[in-house]
Amino acid sequence: MSQANESKGELVNLSPATRINLHDAHAIRRELASVYRDMRAGKLETQDGTRLGYVLNQLLRAYETSVLQDKLESIETTLKIRNK
Repeated sequence: MSQANESKGELVNLSPATRINLHDAHAIRRELASVYRDMRAGKLETQDGTRLGYVLNQLLRAYETSVLQDKLESIETTLKIRNK
């Protein structure tokens, strides 16, 4: 995937070189830390890092909501079985 750089008219490659593991909250937290370290080291522009951090936080919230929903459904099922 490429996108035109508005200020210079250049194409910027937006595809990641490697697949990022985001299978659980710990993996997402590690990726957030990696983005932070890259920004601190000057390897990643602050604006780009902020955008990535925002998206990673949204993914983390979605993951947490999914886990909570699964746990709630499990509790509800257990309570229904006990009340029969």
